[in-house]
Amino acid sequence: MNIAYFVKTRKAMGLSQKELCAGICTQATLSRFEKNGQVPAIKILIRLCNRLNLSLADLFPKVEQASSALNQKMTDVEFKLITMDYQSAQQALQQIDFDQITNDDQRLRYLYLSGYLTTLLAGKNTDALFAFSQILTSQAKEHTEIYNLLALTGSGMIYAQKQENEKADFYFNRVLKEIYDYKIHTTTDIWRVLNIVYNCGKFYSEVQEYETSDALLNYAYKICADNHVTYYLARVVFRLAKNKYAQHQPITEIYADLNDSCAFAKLNGNTQELAAIRAFYRHLQIAQATGTQAE
Repeated sequence: MNIAYFVKTRKAMGLSQKELCAGICTQATLSRFEKNGQVPAIKILIRLCNRLNLSLADLFPKVEQASSALNQKMTDVEFKLITMDYQSAQQALQQIDFDQITNDDQRLRYLYLSGYLTTLLAGKNTDALFAFSQILTSQAKEHTEIYNLLALTGSGMIYAQKQENEKADFYFNRVLKEIYDYKIHTTTDIWRVLNIVYNCGKFYSEVQEYETSDALLNYAYKICADNHVTYYLARVVFRLAKNKYAQHQPITEIYADLNDSCAFAKLNGNTQELAAIRAFYRHLQIAQATGTQAE
């Protein structure tokens, strides 16, 4: 709190401590605030500020306001990430100067977003891995748990893209040892845990370990249902449908999942996933008609 600005304003208005606090508080209360930083009750502080034509915001450093604005910018980027608007998310992130960020949580958040967007947009693997490695070696103990899990998942995604499945499995397996115990408290926690669980489930689906994949995807579905979040449902249910098809489960169940995933994609305006679902639906119909297996 900028107490010096408070004192400067009082003196500029020609008010003594006794005059300012008259009818509001004791002079001793005001003196303890101005000299020792002992903040009075909020009602008293507001009345003192009003007498000086100040707002509470005037007493807080501008960096806090900037920090709040930066958090909002990164929340917007993260929301674009979970709704698969990757290009727009990356453009928004590029407007943020990483070198100007001093808050540990914000730095880790930036690195996680940068690493994921680089990976999902097929950027340089070395750049993404460098972002993730900075998270994994961070000394900011207070904030690292969820970001470490995100960084491990992101590293696994990179190796999965390169079809280096043994290395990918190393990272995903480390995540799975911890993710079930992670406590969800906020909306962003939900987004991040779903991000992790879905991408782990996707990997094990792609390497045909369907039992593991189905367990993870059903866990993701439960998180969505329990927390009334729909953003990952289209992807989760679509992947479950593909798993069922690969395991030769009843075609009626597969079509039911595809219809549900279409509905969720429409609900969230996820045009990218909707196009993929519809394409698989057409392939499935063709495969049925010709007696072949859809890709």
